[in-house]
Amino acid sequence: MFFCYILYLLRSNFAAKSVIINRFTYIFMETLHTYKEIMQQPSCWLKEYEVLVSEKAAIQAFLAKYLTPETDIVLTGAGTSAFIGDAIAPVLRGAWKNVRAVATTDIVTNAADYLDADKPLLLISFARSGNSPESVATVNLANKVCKNVAHIFITCNKNGHLAKSANAENILSLLLPEETDDKSLAMTSSFSTMLLTCLMLSKIDTIENEKEAVAATAANAQVVLDEYAAKIQAIAARPFERGVFLGSGPMKGIAEECHLKLQELTDGGVVCKFDTFLGFRHGPKAVVNEKSIVVYLMQDKEEIQRYERDLVKQVSGNNKLVAQVIVTTGARVNIEGVEEDLQVVMPNGSDKTSVYGILPYVVVGQLLGFHTSIAHGLCPDTPSVSGNIHRVVEGVIIYE
Repeated sequence: MFFCYILYLLRSNFAAKSVIINRFTYIFMETLHTYKEIMQQPSCWLKEYEVLVSEKAAIQAFLAKYLTPETDIVLTGAGTSAFIGDAIAPVLRGAWKNVRAVATTDIVTNAADYLDADKPLLLISFARSGNSPESVATVNLANKVCKNVAHIFITCNKNGHLAKSANAENILSLLLPEETDDKSLAMTSSFSTMLLTCLMLSKIDTIENEKEAVAATAANAQVVLDEYAAKIQAIAARPFERGVFLGSGPMKGIAEECHLKLQELTDGGVVCKFDTFLGFRHGPKAVVNEKSIVVYLMQDKEEIQRYERDLVKQVSGNNKLVAQVIVTTGARVNIEGVEEDLQVVMPNGSDKTSVYGILPYVVVGQLLGFHTSIAHGLCPDTPSVSGNIHRVVEGVIIYE
């Protein structure tokens, strides 16, 4: 926390701040929770895989009882936890047909629009703390409204409300490794490990066969951490005020999480947006100006990437940007006429990482948010100078 104290003292003294950051960042940043929590992700994923293998029988028994072809599966959470569902709902439809993502912040205000009293419901709740008022209220609403409801709690905090209330037959509580209960304001390892856990649930019958794909995914993330962190830090040192993250299909949910990481870790100093590659043309592209950075989360399947390359070429040709970053897997992306500032190439393509391949992309957004936070003279662990945002949301009143 000494590093955070120094940064706060120097927020208005840019010359002195630059000296401190340039000379001592690598010394002090390793003491920050946010840094540790970003760096630990590959090991957390491998550890969680082994945990689920050991819990296979109990998970299978629960799903056999409560998951039927008629069951409505709702992935829910608040903030970053909601973005997990946004990212994986399209992927899970390959295994579970009736699956959709709905934020707890939508369900609490408009429960009748999302909860069907007469249809079996499996509510999968993602929660780092398990104490967010909307998460607790959504569980209570589902119990009240739905005649046939079961719950899966995927949470990081053994002392949270959800974990402690998981004492009924229709509740399966999956407690993640203790270190994923991120101490930082920003969710990093909690987000990615909860996301991985739910993807593996859909593969639980053959989970032993998923080991290589999970390992390849973790290896991709390790490459980002080992080989690209310093390059991302250099991009973060540039003076930009707007950040845009683009992704297609499930990668849109990852772009959504990346945009929040950069925005919240800079305390709103960088205003961010996310979209799909094709959707970006339909108005949102107006946000791009000469003070913008654009991060393209590109997939390695040609039938998808051809659309993505076209958009990159158009944005690059029409705008003068602070930086353009391409993130991809398998092989480098070459686009005629485009000279990106950084291309992050992870070695294992989607043929090796299977459904888990979206995970390492988020590490780029996390690192960019972390280093930009420091470049702005903020402490990534507690970036909100005004106190507008908190680790667990405050000020929510749940009405009966």
